[in-house]
Amino acid sequence: MSSPTETERCIESLIAVFRKYAGKDGNSVTLSKTEFLTFMNKELGAFTKNQKDPGVLDRMMKKLDLNSDGQLDFQEFLNLIGGLAQACHDSFLAAQKRL
Repeated sequence: MSSPTETERCIESLIAVFRKYAGKDGNSVTLSKTEFLTFMNKELGAFTKNQKDPGVLDRMMKKLDLNSDGQLDFQEFLNLIGGLAQACHDSFLAAQKRL
């Protein structure tokens, strides 16, 4: 059997990271607010440390929580990852245009 592609490894990694933080507060298929904050501070620390507004993570959680259940399921988590990836891509493109 062939080894996983880079994209397949990235998907596996996203699932593993989600599972690493989900379930600490009881429900293993969602991130609670506490789990979300832990994820953001540990996995995206550079982003959180650069925020001047202390309420930004609370607002992010609320915006990502599409069904308003106070938890982030995997799809809602992927919306965060996708949004961050898009922002990084846009930043890369803007930097290229300045060269």
